[in-house]
Amino acid sequence: MTTAVVRALGALAHETAHARPGPRCVSPEPAVLADRADGTVVRCGPVVAKAHAAGTDIAALSARLGLAAGPALAGVLLAPLPVRTPEGRAGHGDASPYLTELHGRPVTLWPYGEPVDPGNPDEAPWEATAVLLARLHRTGIRTGRSTPGGPSGPAAVPAMRGPAKAALAVARMRAARPGERTTAPVLAAWRGLPPWARDEAPAPGHRAHLLCHGDLHLGQLVQHPAPHGPWLLIDVDDAGPGDPAWDLARPAAWYAAGLLPPEVWFRFLDAYRAAGGPAVRAEGDPWPELDVAARALTVQTAALALAKSAAEHRAPDEVEQVMIDACARIAALPPELTAEHSS
Repeated sequence: MTTAVVRALGALAHETAHARPGPRCVSPEPAVLADRADGTVVRCGPVVAKAHAAGTDIAALSARLGLAAGPALAGVLLAPLPVRTPEGRAGHGDASPYLTELHGRPVTLWPYGEPVDPGNPDEAPWEATAVLLARLHRTGIRTGRSTPGGPSGPAAVPAMRGPAKAALAVARMRAARPGERTTAPVLAAWRGLPPWARDEAPAPGHRAHLLCHGDLHLGQLVQHPAPHGPWLLIDVDDAGPGDPAWDLARPAAWYAAGLLPPEVWFRFLDAYRAAGGPAVRAEGDPWPELDVAARALTVQTAALALAKSAAEHRAPDEVEQVMIDACARIAALPPELTAEHSS
C-alpha cells in the first residue's frame, strides 16, 4: 500500500463528500476498500476515490467514463462524480471532467454503493446481473478511437479489454513460474484458443460490435443508493465493443468446472435470455456462442491462481486446482471439437 496515495485519495473523497448534499463523512480515517496493482480504492462516507493503474490510457479511460456518465446507461452503470481539484478546476486537463491526477496516477470519484455480500452466496444477485448485462449488450455506442480533426462529440469507446486481461494473466503466470510443469495444462489450453481470444487479432466482425463490460464478476455490482437501492454495474476500465459472450464466460466457466451449481447457472442464463440478451441464441444450447470465451476465462482464472499461489509460496488451494484441472481437460479435447467454435 502506498500511504501517500491512500492519504491523498482519502482527502479528496472527504472534500468531495463535504461539498455534496446529503450524508457527510464522519470517519476520521479513510477506509481502504482495495489496494491492488490495477487500482487503489478508498472510501469516505458516501464517496469513493479510485487511483487507477499507473500507465492507464487516459483517452480510453475518459471515453469509458463518458459512457458511464451518459444517459443511455443510466440504471445500468454506476455514474462517476465530477472531480474538483484543490484549485477548483474540474477534471484532468482536457481529458474528462471525471478525471484528475494524484501522485502520477489517474483518479476518479464515485458514489458509494453496497457491494454483494461474499458471506451470503445464496443471496447473490444472479438474475439482476443477467438483466443488467442484457441491457448493456443492447446499447449502441460509437466504436474505435477518435481521430485528430474528426467530428466533435463524445470520444469513441475502444475495444473491450477482456482478451487483453487474459493475455496479461498468462504472462503473469509465466513470470511467476518460469518453466514449471504445473503451467503446462494452462498453456496448452491457452494455445488451443483462437487468436482473437488471446488478444492477438480482432474478434470476428459478427461478434465484435456489442457493448461489453469486459471483466464481469459479482464484485462488479453494487446497490446504489446504499444499502437498498437497485443493483448497478461498476468498474468500466475494461468496457467497450466486443463479443458479449465474454461477460457470460466467467459464470459459464464456473458451471462447466463444477463450481457453480446448475440451478444457479440456468437461473442466470434464463434471466439473460428473458431480458433479450444477444450473446446467446434465444433458446437451445448456448454453448456454441459461449465455448471460446468460457475456455479463455478458465485459462485466465487458472493462470492467476498459479501466479498468486507462487507469490504466496504455497500450493494452489482446492478451488484454484479445480480450474487448473479444467484446463487439463480442455487441452485434452480433440482439435476438431475446439475448432468447431473458434471462429
